[in-house]
Order: sequence, then structure tokens, then C-alpha cells
Amino acid sequence: MKIVVLGGGVIGVTSAWYLAQAGHDVVIIDRQAGVALETSFANAGQISPGYASPWAAPGLPLKALRWMFSRHAPLVFHLKPDPAMMRWCWAMLRNCSPDAYRTNKARMVRLAEYSRDQLRDLRERTGIRYDERSQGTLQLFRTQSQLDAVAPDIEVLQTDGVPFTLLDRVGCIAAEPGLGQSRAAFVGGLRLPNDETGDCHKFTNALLALARASGVHFMPGRRILALRAEGGQISHVETDAGPVKGDAYLVALGSWSPHLLRPLGLHVPVYPVKGYSLTLPIGQEERAPVSTLLDETYKVAITRLGDRIRVGGMAEIGGYGLDLPQARRETLDLSLRSLFPEAGDVSQALFWSGLRPVTPDSTPIVGATPFGNLFLNTGHGTLGWTMACGSGAVIADIISGRPTAVDTADLAIARYGAAHRAGRL
Repeated sequence: MKIVVLGGGVIGVTSAWYLAQAGHDVVIIDRQAGVALETSFANAGQISPGYASPWAAPGLPLKALRWMFSRHAPLVFHLKPDPAMMRWCWAMLRNCSPDAYRTNKARMVRLAEYSRDQLRDLRERTGIRYDERSQGTLQLFRTQSQLDAVAPDIEVLQTDGVPFTLLDRVGCIAAEPGLGQSRAAFVGGLRLPNDETGDCHKFTNALLALARASGVHFMPGRRILALRAEGGQISHVETDAGPVKGDAYLVALGSWSPHLLRPLGLHVPVYPVKGYSLTLPIGQEERAPVSTLLDETYKVAITRLGDRIRVGGMAEIGGYGLDLPQARRETLDLSLRSLFPEAGDVSQALFWSGLRPVTPDSTPIVGATPFGNLFLNTGHGTLGWTMACGSGAVIADIISGRPTAVDTADLAIARYGAAHRAGRL
């Protein structure tokens, strides 16, 4: 079949790769001049299946209220008279119960663990390189209450057989020696030794080169205007350079997916949640992170990427703007300096923002739609890099009509019931 993939981020390109490996004729369309130039460009760099956790969690509403008065709040709301935002926020609140949290985390970890295995297989088969490291991830707790609150996550890790270690302060320094220079208070951490790191932008471009060698065609610089449907099927994609036809269509447009799908009567509950990052050269090797550290207080990840440090995180809900407020930069700076002082020169850092496509239950939407030849791979939130290869592999299986290696019944848009057709999401 000829498959038209809409979107050239890490999700679209990995999907195209696996579809080509399944024997399909694949075309990628993107408005940018290259791939991975938006959300995939400068993300936190972590591949952390064990930390695949829903944002909608018990206690989040109370925390959000407290954060409203914090200068370095990890979550910021800019409420607007936007019906889509209001529906999304209400749906997220409904997912803040303990039962919903356990259900959502379990399926996220399931897909993320499979994705890590697929990435390892891809690396072994192709030799792809992207400043990768396989030295685990450390979630750092500055307070005892944070350490105590990790119990539900540990329960899921134990159920899924994910290796982990609880560390005290001394153990955290042993895992990340650069912390020995820190004067910040921290009481312990949760370490997942099987997690990895890597540069998502480098990976996506390297994989595109491999995909092109396998016959994938990339159409850059084309604005996608609409999907046209006839008789329950998509007939073609309208672009500013003319129509593009295929046998099947895959929407992997991240935060922009709802805009394309709404005219078809598909109301996809994906909303942009803005994140920020700093990328800076390493100054003193012995003070830099070894792998990835997650600062639980500020919801910031500090990642080693070759000879660079990537500091990324926070969540800002307020639409599609990509401005770069100084206050957000100061929070990233604070987290890095307090934990890895003098690891790098922050004045040389590239400051960036991107829009993560988040669903109310934090689980991506991967699978079929009511249109027979239209499929979705979107809504991965902060975990697009973590879940990319797994999502790409399963959607290739679904489109090809093959059994998937993991259960995907609860990943498709059908899990939202009739609401996705009625606009109640």
C-alpha cells in the first residue's frame, strides 16, 4: 500500500520507517524544511519507560493551586476563553483519581517498555547513532514527602517487572558523582538502571536517512490544508502544493492533530502543553551529569548529550504560543546550578520552547479511526521520544493488518467512546 504520513517529527519518522520495513510505499509530508524541527528538536533527551507517569495524578489539583503562587512553578495555567482548553482541563481532572492513575500509568509503561526494546533492536540492526547513553535515570527527591509519594509508582514498576533501586543521598551521589559538588538539600532518589538518553533531533534525522534509503519519500515545506473524505474513507490530502493521494493515511501531527481532524467530525482530546529547554556545552567534565537526572521539585530533566547538557521540562498550559519568558529560563538555570554547579556555562545556552501534545489521560492515541483508511499516532505528551519506536512499530502492524506485539486495544481513539464523535472531549 501507499501510506501518507502527516508529520515529520520523531513519531512520524519512526512510523514511516516501520511502515517501509513492512513493505509499504511511504510518503512523509511536513510544513518544515526538515524533520524534527518542532517538538522533537530540543526535548529533554531522556528515554525513560519506568518514569512514564500520567500528569493527571491524585493530588494534582491541590498542587496546581499551590504552584500558582510559586515563582518557579513546574506547572503554569494561563486560562483563556478557549472551549478546547476547558474541555481538556476538565477531562484531565477526571483522570486524577487513584484508579485512573494506575490504569493510565500501566498502559503507558507497557508501551514505553516495548518502545525501548524496539529502539535497542533498531540500534543493533542499523548502527544508528544519536549521542546515546544507556546509564539509567535518577529521579531526585529534595524532600521526604516527595520520596514517600513515590510508593504508587513503585507498585506499578514491581507489577511490570521494571528494575529499580531506592537510593539515599549517598547512593544518589554514587550514581551521579557530579552531585557531590551540590549544596542543595536532597534526601534520596529512585534509579531506573535500564533507562537511556539521546538526542531526539539527531536520531530523527539519522532515521530519515535510513528510511529514504529504504524508499521513503519526504515532502518538506508543504502545508497540510485538509483531509478529504468520501464514503467513510479518506480520498486525499490537500496541501498548498496540490493533492496527495494514498491507500492509507497516518496523522502524526502532535499538537496540531485536532485542527486537521475536527472538520471530519473527529474530536481528538490533544492539547498543547508548552515545555522549555536549555542546551549548553559542558564546562567541567567531573561536575556534569553522567546520564539523566529528574529534579522532582521543578519537574526538570538534566541530561548528558555527548559534550552538551540539556536541561528541559516544566509545563505551561495556555495555547500555541512559543514565546520565551525569562522566568522560565531562570527555573531551568536554578535547577542545573543547584545540583551540578559549574558543570557548564549557562550564558552560552540555547533557550528553546516546544509544544507537547498531551491527552487528558496522558496516554497517546495510537490506532484506527472510524474512517477505514485513517490512523492516528499522536498525543504522546512529554514521552514522544520515549515511546516513538514502540508507537511506530505497533501502528505499522495495525495498518498492515498484523497482530501487535503488545496490547493496543486501549490506545486507539475508541477508548473515549462516542464522545470523540460528539465533540464532548
